[in-house]
Amino acid sequence: MFLIWGGNEFQRLSGETGRGDRHVDFQGQVRLVHGSGATGLQLVQSYSDSDEDSDGAWEGRLGDRYNPPVDTQPDTHEVDRSEIRTQILLATASSALKGRHSFTHMLTEGLYIKILTLVVLCSFLPNYVSHKDTYQQKAFCGVYSEDGNMFLSACQDQNIRLYDTTRGRFHLRRTVKARDVGWSVLDVCFTPDAHHLLYSSWSDYIHLCSIDGDSENHTALDLNPDERRFCVFSLAASTDGKEILGGANDGCLYVFDLDQNKRTLKIDAHEDDVNAVAFADSSSQLLFSGSDDALCKVWDRRTLREDRPQPVGQLAGHRDGITFIHSKGDARYLISNSKDQSIKLWDVRKFSPKEGLAASRLAVTQQNWDYRWQQVPQRALKRHKLTGDTSVMTYRGHGVLHTLIRCRFSPEFSTGQRFIYSGCSTGKIIIYDVLSGTVVSRLSGHDACVRDVSWHPYEDNIISSSVSAVNANCPTPFFFFNQMENNIKAVAPHTSSKT
Repeated sequence: MFLIWGGNEFQRLSGETGRGDRHVDFQGQVRLVHGSGATGLQLVQSYSDSDEDSDGAWEGRLGDRYNPPVDTQPDTHEVDRSEIRTQILLATASSALKGRHSFTHMLTEGLYIKILTLVVLCSFLPNYVSHKDTYQQKAFCGVYSEDGNMFLSACQDQNIRLYDTTRGRFHLRRTVKARDVGWSVLDVCFTPDAHHLLYSSWSDYIHLCSIDGDSENHTALDLNPDERRFCVFSLAASTDGKEILGGANDGCLYVFDLDQNKRTLKIDAHEDDVNAVAFADSSSQLLFSGSDDALCKVWDRRTLREDRPQPVGQLAGHRDGITFIHSKGDARYLISNSKDQSIKLWDVRKFSPKEGLAASRLAVTQQNWDYRWQQVPQRALKRHKLTGDTSVMTYRGHGVLHTLIRCRFSPEFSTGQRFIYSGCSTGKIIIYDVLSGTVVSRLSGHDACVRDVSWHPYEDNIISSSVSAVNANCPTPFFFFNQMENNIKAVAPHTSSKT
């Protein structure tokens, strides 16, 4: 099922989130500045009665009484003196109203309305939920296009659905039947021009499919792996749309050149599954990768050799495997989500020393629980930093269980990337303040793990994609947000070791 959050109701951020940065409360001017259209946070979820996907962590799951542990006093020492703090404060106009401009000058130059708009947008979060679609099987992925005019979802029923989201709409535009699917489609993305979509599964191929016109042209991109059982867990397209980056279960990074129609690079990158890949910025020269070996690595295409692959640096500090990474888009900052139940913020100018790499590897070897079906053991929730941990900030308050849960920076246009938002195994969206490390919002609506989340690049709505496990013989009635749950048993060709 998918849910969309937003609406005319907004959640005012409490004073603690700003860590001393005063936010002016312009509630009386919100309607004038923010616009008159009704926007909302929308939710999308799928349903399955599979007993293999128990969501029993933090007993109870639903409601604010049942939340993963949080840091009551996050360590902000590093982020307080970082450049990302200055960037966010400038982008959100948090200090703009403290300048020496007179009120008359600001009105004359139009600065007041611009500043007021930023302050309002960054001081309120959407909290109205509406149900948008229901699938009969598990929803694994959901992402907006770069312009926000389309939304792409992938489901275990092997269907990829494309929605028209222009002008506040949410209409199903096309359903694409995925090919060569094992277990499920595990990742999807748009090409930069939004004329094609890409998807991957347990297969030797990444698939490219056109989404313009009436016909569907599928192209299978052969990665020619050495492994007999092969899967690409994470996909990314270069800014120019010419190359596809993939991270796979053989520990390798793959680059496929669409012009040459062949794999041009295979890098033996990690000691375990590569669960996440990303381009650092629009140049597409720097690559990020994250793995079950708990390391993030930074690669420079200009110096990268397939016969002697050497990252330009490594980032260590997680105690367990990494499920997702997201770049801020400036080739400097990125975030990583981990099975150690934390998100970390990194600065690529501060790589980890050898002792940090060793400490992280040792911590991984000491993990003897399986996040797919076991609850988080207390010993896994350690708070002290590992030796050599060079992360700028650590965020705790969400659960990472059952699947490769994703986290992202909030959009630049509407929030100045002030927030980090993540799916959660308790069925919520968790939103953190980047600078304070506190949880500023928990958005409820799903009854099971939220795997993917996507914030509209220009509008005030977030779409969450969730997996549910309920009784197939007992459909759930409408809730306050007009949500109706249905459930039909999911049938898969085999049980995946990774979802």
